[in-house]
Amino acid sequence: MTRKTIIIIGDSFTFPNGNAATNRVYTYARGFNESGVKAHIVCFRNDYLESHGGEVDGITYYSPFHQTTRSPYFLARRWHNILKYYNTLRIIKEIKRDHDIMAIIAYSVRMSTFMYAWLLSLIFRTNLLLERSEHPLKEIKSRIAFMAGYIKAFIEAILSNGIICISDYLRKFYRSVGARERKLLIVPSTVDFTRFEGSFVSPFDFRYICYCGSLTYTKDGVHILLESFSKITDKHPDIRLVLIGKADTREDEQSLREIATRLGIDQKTHFTGILSRDHIPRYLCNAEVLVLSRPRSIVADAGFPSKVTEYLSTGKPVVVTRVGEIPVFLTDNINVFLAEPDDIDDFAAKMDHVLSNYPSSLQVGLKGKELVTSTFNYRYQSKRIIEFLQKI
Repeated sequence: MTRKTIIIIGDSFTFPNGNAATNRVYTYARGFNESGVKAHIVCFRNDYLESHGGEVDGITYYSPFHQTTRSPYFLARRWHNILKYYNTLRIIKEIKRDHDIMAIIAYSVRMSTFMYAWLLSLIFRTNLLLERSEHPLKEIKSRIAFMAGYIKAFIEAILSNGIICISDYLRKFYRSVGARERKLLIVPSTVDFTRFEGSFVSPFDFRYICYCGSLTYTKDGVHILLESFSKITDKHPDIRLVLIGKADTREDEQSLREIATRLGIDQKTHFTGILSRDHIPRYLCNAEVLVLSRPRSIVADAGFPSKVTEYLSTGKPVVVTRVGEIPVFLTDNINVFLAEPDDIDDFAAKMDHVLSNYPSSLQVGLKGKELVTSTFNYRYQSKRIIEFLQKI
C-alpha cells in the first residue's frame, strides 16, 4: 500500500533550525508523521549551505538550491536559481514514486513561489494549501502596492484548494478577497510541547526574565521590554534580563544595547544571539518569567506568536500584551498575565506582580501549560489539517 505524504514547500522558513515559521513547519511535519502521513519539507530559499538535505525526527527535508558558496558571476547565479526549480521538480517526482501526495502546502509570501507550488500541484494532480500565519500585506506602505497585494491575495484565494489561517482575522481577510468559507481552516499556533518536558540544567547562575525571538521594535517591542525592566530592577535587584535572538540589522541591535546603557541596565541585560533549537528549552525552562511586549500593529492583529505557546509549554509564568487573538485563547491571571500594549508602566507592573507573588504566579503558569496539550497541541491540529484535506 502506497503511503500518503504532504509536502511543505516555501521560502519563509529554514529547516531544521530557524524562526517562528520553522517551528510551525516542524510541528506540522511531526504531527503528520505521527498521524501516519509522511512529511517532506522543501526549503525553497537561496541559502548557501554545506548540507542540502537530511532527516530529523523522521522528517525528511531538502534544499534544492544546492549551492555552498555564492558565485561572483551574475549569469551563474541566475542559472543556479533556474536549477533550483528543476531540482525541486525532480525531488517531488522521486517522492511521488513511493508516496501518494495528499497536498502541497505553500509557505511563502512571494507570488513566484506560490505560482510554482500551484504548477507543481497541477503536474502531480494534488491539492494546494496556502499557509498564512502572518498578514500578507503587513509590510506594504504605498497605495499602489497595497492594491497589488489585494490582487495577489485574490489570486491565491482562487487558485488554492484551501488556506490555513492562524487567526480569525486572516480568515476574514481572505473571505474579503473572495475565498469561500469551505476553503478556510483556522489553525492556531502549534507547539511541540514534548521539547520542554524533563529537567534542564540552567545556562546561568542567576535568576532571570527571558525573551526569545527577533530583537525588533515594531514587531515585538523589545525596546518596551527594556524600558519596563528598568522600572523594576531596583525592587528586584537579583533579577536579570536575557534576550535570545538577533535583530534584523546590526544597527537595530546596537540601538537596543544603547537603550540598555542609557537606562543603566546594561550590566543586567544579556544578549545571547541566536541559539539552536535544541538549546532553547534549557533557557526558557529555567527562567523565572517569560515575556513578550508586542505592540499594536497589523502583525499583532493578524498573528499569534509561536513563542507564546513555547513559553506556555514550560509551565512558567508568562507576561504578554493583550494584542490580536492572544486574549481569545488566554485569560489574565488565570493562565497568563496580560498587559496593555504600548504601555511601559503596565508591562512593568505585571512583571513586578509575578515576581512579588511567585508561588501563586507559578500556579497560573501551570494552568497555561494545560493549553498546550489541548488547544495548541501539534498532534491535534495536524490531524485537523489531514481531515480538512480529506473533505476537499
